[in-house]
Amino acid sequence: MKKVIKGKAFVFGPNIDTDQIYPGRFLDITDPEDVGKHAMEGADPDFRHEFKLGDIIVASTNFGCGSSREHAAVTLKAVGVGVILADSFARIFYRNAINLGIPLIVCPGIANQVKKGDTLTVDILGGKVINETTGIVLEAQALAGYAMNILENGGIKTLIKNQYRQ
Repeated sequence: MKKVIKGKAFVFGPNIDTDQIYPGRFLDITDPEDVGKHAMEGADPDFRHEFKLGDIIVASTNFGCGSSREHAAVTLKAVGVGVILADSFARIFYRNAINLGIPLIVCPGIANQVKKGDTLTVDILGGKVINETTGIVLEAQALAGYAMNILENGGIKTLIKNQYRQ
């Protein structure tokens, strides 16, 4: 797992819910590659066409609110999101994403300091976000402990399999 991630920012406002991340009308799709084709479609229909592997989602407050469906996190993993930065996350979405191996970092004020297309460098362990476009440096809540252990193993399922192999 990369500890420093650099990518282009895609910025969203407050209360982006799971249906905006992955619209419910696509719930019958199960192949992760096909699921990824609909990432963020409810919030930005052009997202999937502009987003590149490893790019970064930036959001305001309560990102991932709504349903407890894992599909929202699955679609972001499938599209290859590098990291998600937000002022705050909905609790169930946060756990679903971490369990799938997606780094999520709380960074107060991030949504007001980044514009779509800015290049960001994120130090996951150090809790530092650098907006390379503007030069602004933000302090974030570094990931550590069990959440970091899950991410380093590529997700909760791999972590558990690795523990049973020992």
